Amino acid sequence: MRRWWALLSACAVIAGTVSGCFLSSGSPEQALRSFAAALQKGDAAGAAALTDDPAAASTAIAAMFDGMGTTPKLSVTGSLVDDKEVSGTLGHRWQIRDRSVEYQTSVALVESDSEWRVRWQPSVLHRQLRAGESFSYSDDRAYRTPVLDADGRPLMTWQPVTLVSLSRAQLNSADALARALRTVEPGMTAAGIRANFEGNDAAQHTVIRLRESDLGRVERTVRDIPGVTLAEQGALLSATKALHSPAMSGLEDIWRTAIDATAGWSVQIVDAEGTSTHLVDSAQPRPTPPVRTTLDRDIQTRAQLAVDSERRAAMIVALEPSTGSIVAVAQNDAADKSGSVSLSGLYPPGSTFKTITTAAALDADAVRVGSQVPCPGRATIEGRTIPNEDDFDLGTVPLPTAFARSCNTTMGALANKLSDDALTTMARRFGIGADYTVPGLTTVTGSVPRADSPALRVENGIGQGTVTVSPFGLALAEASLARGETVVPRLVHDQRTTGDVEPQQISADVTRALRSMMRDTVTRGTATALRDIPGLGGKTGTAEFGDNKNPHGWFAGIVGDLAFATLVVGGGSSAPAVEVTGEFLRPLSE
Repeated sequence: MRRWWALLSACAVIAGTVSGCFLSSGSPEQALRSFAAALQKGDAAGAAALTDDPAAASTAIAAMFDGMGTTPKLSVTGSLVDDKEVSGTLGHRWQIRDRSVEYQTSVALVESDSEWRVRWQPSVLHRQLRAGESFSYSDDRAYRTPVLDADGRPLMTWQPVTLVSLSRAQLNSADALARALRTVEPGMTAAGIRANFEGNDAAQHTVIRLRESDLGRVERTVRDIPGVTLAEQGALLSATKALHSPAMSGLEDIWRTAIDATAGWSVQIVDAEGTSTHLVDSAQPRPTPPVRTTLDRDIQTRAQLAVDSERRAAMIVALEPSTGSIVAVAQNDAADKSGSVSLSGLYPPGSTFKTITTAAALDADAVRVGSQVPCPGRATIEGRTIPNEDDFDLGTVPLPTAFARSCNTTMGALANKLSDDALTTMARRFGIGADYTVPGLTTVTGSVPRADSPALRVENGIGQGTVTVSPFGLALAEASLARGETVVPRLVHDQRTTGDVEPQQISADVTRALRSMMRDTVTRGTATALRDIPGLGGKTGTAEFGDNKNPHGWFAGIVGDLAFATLVVGGGSSAPAVEVTGEFLRPLSE
């Protein structure tokens, strides 16, 4: 009797992988070791080639990998039976999330033409596996776990959807399909459908995913179009079609992580019809709590309706200053063409930045609330001539009046009295320029670089020059002003936001003065169109960009425990942003 056991033990698994010991060519242990290694790599063809029936083995091993949907990690041990037959064992270990499925199978090795091979039989893969059977892995996830708003109302739910696909062979049906789908998707075009097939050789492409309500409106027509197929599946969708937001786009990943963490699963052996013949192992699902967000359905709906009333790209971002909760992020179809610009698009803030300039000037004692300040129609400061809108001239007026009437000449002069980094420092105290990692969101607050020249310091002081903000960043600044310290934004309960700036206090004297000036802006300044909204304070802004033919229009403010920023891209003035803001706030104040 030959003894192979000692050599095989020396080639056992080290740290979960097959050892690299060198074996003589054609030895039984080399065959066993190579077979295990091929399985471990997921190489069905390579493993099958090491058996005495490669065709049958290849089919069964490939079916196992297909049924499991993951790669096994295998270890090997063995022992000699007698002179004519060598047997060994394979230790199988499937890692499934935080659990593993482990079992052993017996293997016989046979010698043929001086080559050792694994004698093929299905039980090599599992002792209960028979010819014609395979493995089946299935998850038991709580797909019906909802995503909720701040008040526990459904924000996103698992719903049936239908995928409408078109085959490449019937691309001439694109025109008919586009016409049929415009009933539920007005922007659908035949050119857009054909573009899906460019740069690839896919036999078909999914054109649209339809909710049940939309499917009912087009199903009869769509089914009759040559080359169109319909496939049903489930998907996490907003609770209503009208409820949508860039802030919801990352919630599915958080939801999926939640249901994955509590999911149950099973590994079974099934016959050709998919009927289970043996349960290998399973884990029961755990209770899955809903994903709770800070979004408010009512506020989000009002914000979306407001921006949809504007034909130009328009956005509203709103936060709750007391908690940092993001309660609404809305942008219209025109804005959607540029991506999630409400959260990460950067624009010059114009006069809305005068809140930061005034805060920095008050903090540096460069001016006081009761100071009389000049507001000429034009002023040349450090070689830069700054005009007020339409060159209005107020003469010498109290600081609150210059703020409420948005005097560029006043603010440029104040900025010139500050240090090169004063605006940068104060802006970060308000959250602008800070980099936050908000679970579920990609955000950019803005940038306020250090002014490297007096002229740039003046430009930055009126929200031009190198200063940029996103609607999210400006809303965050308003929330910080309302709270009196840097607000850390959040979207998902129990998911912590991190940032590169620690919350800093904003002087109570500064916040009190600014809040009063912002109220003046609404009652007797540039935003009197909104004076019917109780307690509202804010700041208008018109921001030059490009050739300045259509400057951006802003309005940012605070009312109660709500801070917000509204932007109309290319609005020409702040008036459209003020109008959109009124559409947003009036229903909420009723």
